[in-house]
Amino acid sequence: MGDKVILLTDIQSFYASVEKVRNNEYKDKPLVVAGDPERRSGIILAACPLAKKYGIKTAETLWEAQNKCPDLIVVKPHMQTYIDVSLAISKIMEQFTDLVEPFSIDEQFMDISGSLRLFGNEYRIAHQLQQKILLETGVYARIGIGKNKILAKMACDNFAKKNENGIFKLDETNMEQLWKLPIGKMFGVGQRMEKHLQGMGIFTIGQLAKFPVDLLKKRWGINGEVIWQTANGIDYSPVSVKTYHQQKSIGHHMTLPRDYSEPEEIKIVLLELCTEVARRCRNKGYMGTTVSCRVRGADFNFPTGFYRQITLPIPTNFDMDIFKASYGLFLKYWDGRPVRSLGVSLTNLQTSDCYQIDLFDNYLYREKLNSALDAIWDKYGRTAIYRASSLTKAGQASERARKIGGHYK
Repeated sequence: MGDKVILLTDIQSFYASVEKVRNNEYKDKPLVVAGDPERRSGIILAACPLAKKYGIKTAETLWEAQNKCPDLIVVKPHMQTYIDVSLAISKIMEQFTDLVEPFSIDEQFMDISGSLRLFGNEYRIAHQLQQKILLETGVYARIGIGKNKILAKMACDNFAKKNENGIFKLDETNMEQLWKLPIGKMFGVGQRMEKHLQGMGIFTIGQLAKFPVDLLKKRWGINGEVIWQTANGIDYSPVSVKTYHQQKSIGHHMTLPRDYSEPEEIKIVLLELCTEVARRCRNKGYMGTTVSCRVRGADFNFPTGFYRQITLPIPTNFDMDIFKASYGLFLKYWDGRPVRSLGVSLTNLQTSDCYQIDLFDNYLYREKLNSALDAIWDKYGRTAIYRASSLTKAGQASERARKIGGHYK
C-alpha cells in the first residue's frame, strides 16, 4: 500500500474574511474582528491581510491596532455565522472524501487517498476544493499536502500561506526547506519550549530532526520523542471522523469583564461555571471524577494564578459537587491578587448510564431536580432560571448566555 495523501485546509483570516463576505463595503478596507469593540482594551481575534500590512497582529489590544491604523474597521464577532460557514466548508470537503476531521473552526484535515482515481491527483483536488470553497462561501482556503497530518499541517502553516496559489506539498523531496526554518516555526513548539530547545543549542527544525532522540526523551519523556518525530515528519495518527466523539474533558472558561478582587464575587462566577459544566456533562451523558480549577491573574506583565485539580471519591455531574471541589482548590491556592479569568473542567469521564452511588447521599432527589432544570433550560433557554446570586453585579450568567465560545453569537 502506498503513502496516504492528506490535505489540511486553512481559511485565510477566517473571522475577518467572513465579515467581508457579510458586508461588501469592507472589501478593500483594513478590517479586524475584536472581542469587545466598545472597549479599546478588547483583543484582536482576527485581522484581514490589509490590516496585517499595518503590522496588526492577532491577540494584540484594540488600542494598539488603532494606533497603527486610525482608519481601521472594527467589527464585533458573529460566532454563530462562523460556525455555520465552517460546517458549510465541511460539507464541501465531504464531496471529495468521507474522511474529514475538524482540527479547529477554520482548519480541517481530509484523507483523499481513496479519491485520487475519481478526482485526479492531489494538486487537482486541492485546486478544485479551493475553488468550490471560494465560490460557495466567499472565503479563501490555503491547503497543505502531505503523506500524514503533521506534514500537511506544516506544509500549510509554513509554505501554502506564503504561496501565490495557496497550495504546497511537503515530502521527502523538499524537507530541507522545512529544516531551514527556526525551531519556533515547528508545529507543537511554543515560546517556552522554543527557549528550552535554544538553550540546548537547537535553533532550527533540522537541528532538532538530527538531535539524538534519547537525550530528548531523557529530558521530556514521551513528549521528547513526539517533537523529534514532528521535526522528521513522522505521524501515525489517521484522519478520523470520530476524533471528537469521545470527549476527554468538559470545561468552561471565561475572561472576566473587569478584575475581580473579592472572594465573594469570584465565588459567584465560579458557581456559574460549575453549573454550566454540570449541565453540559448531563447533556452529553457523562459523569466525571477529577475537578480542575484554573485562575489567571490580572497582571499580564507579571503573570500570576494557578492550575490545580482534585479527584472525587465517586463520579458526578452535579454542579454543587463540582463547585465544592473547585472552590476548595481556589481558597487553597489563590494568592489574594486580582483575578482576570477563571476556568473549571471535569475529566476522567465515564458514561452516566451506569455509575456508583453514595449510600449516604440523597442522589435520586438531586437527579430529579437537575432533570427538571435541564428540561426548563432546553425548552426556554439558559436565562429561564438561574441562581439569585447571578443577579448581582458580579454575576455573568445572563451575559454569557448571549455568547458562543465567549463571544456574541
